[in-house]
Amino acid sequence: MHLVVCIKQVPDSAQIRVHPVTNTIMRQGVPTIINPYDLFALETAMRLRDQHGGEVTALTMGPSSAEDALRKALTYGADRAVLLTDRFFAGSDTLATSYALAQAIRKIGDAWGTPDIVFAGKQTIDGDTAQVGPGVARRLGLNQLTYISRISKVDAAAGLIELDRRAEGGTQLLSTKLPCLVTMLEGSAEIRRGSFADALRAARAEIITWSAADAGITDLLKCGLRGSPTVVKRVFAPTPRAEKAIPVETKPRSRETADALIDVLFAAKPALASELEQLAAGL
Repeated sequence: MHLVVCIKQVPDSAQIRVHPVTNTIMRQGVPTIINPYDLFALETAMRLRDQHGGEVTALTMGPSSAEDALRKALTYGADRAVLLTDRFFAGSDTLATSYALAQAIRKIGDAWGTPDIVFAGKQTIDGDTAQVGPGVARRLGLNQLTYISRISKVDAAAGLIELDRRAEGGTQLLSTKLPCLVTMLEGSAEIRRGSFADALRAARAEIITWSAADAGITDLLKCGLRGSPTVVKRVFAPTPRAEKAIPVETKPRSRETADALIDVLFAAKPALASELEQLAAGL
């Protein structure tokens, strides 16, 4: 089996500070860790590999410093690590991130075999959107299984997987065909301690580093800030309207307040008042 695990390097939330003036997160000097939910995905993938054979490929997108997270994944026991890094990815929201990761997973499939299962954590602690995993599944045309608490059975020969999914009010028992994408919940497995041999291997290992071109990404308009509509909307917000709101004093009775609002509206939009009067006369 070939198992791909998407991980992300995030600031350690236990040591994040908030700027007293701007109220923004101060990332400078804050140590980074592997997103905790991704560790459960990594552990689940390695357990399946140990049971059924195969390889585990860890994948992340980020700056060159994200190599530290990949070496940590190798220390835990991943077989290889791929870093997707390029200046074109700067400012990516979940839409652009899922596009880049999906393209990289296709490239991984070409190089080392099509993944049977793509794993991710249920969400990241710095974004909390839980959108990237499902976005990757949609772009790759994979069955997506989210909020999984346990994988009960994998039949690689038949191409089937059975899982437990946490749902409101209980647990859903799911079964689907491979390949698929799975997002794992916290506490779904006990994280192993990496062996000394894996630690030595991780220290010497070459992190496979791909640029956008290396990963076969040709449509750069879908990457980074240009491919991130939610970020663009925040950065390039419309200018405030010159017309200011008209204050209306509330009255003791709601009907009187409604009458006051109508008077202000008709004063500002006399054509509307005329149209409503004509409409009322025709009824």
